[in-house]
Amino acid sequence: MICPLGSTFFGLTPEHRKNIFSQIHEIVFNGKGGYSWTEVYNMPIWLRRFTFEKMKEFYAEEAKAHTPNVTPKNQTLGPDIKPNYSSARSKK
Repeated sequence: MICPLGSTFFGLTPEHRKNIFSQIHEIVFNGKGGYSWTEVYNMPIWLRRFTFEKMKEFYAEEAKAHTPNVTPKNQTLGPDIKPNYSSARSKK
């Protein structure tokens, strides 16, 4: 008999499994030795999500700090001198 839901068991879809394993990989890889795969796999879901989000925030801030300030091509860099056009001209 075919199950009306299309699946015969209550497992994870391939897409969901891929997302979970990608998240585990990111935590282990970016944890720089602080976590083993087994530790992260066995973490409670809320703790794994929290850890993943904190790592994401940390690396986003780090990337932002190391990104150089880029100026538009038509803007020249120089001293911040503002000419005074309102001064009176000398008359001869």
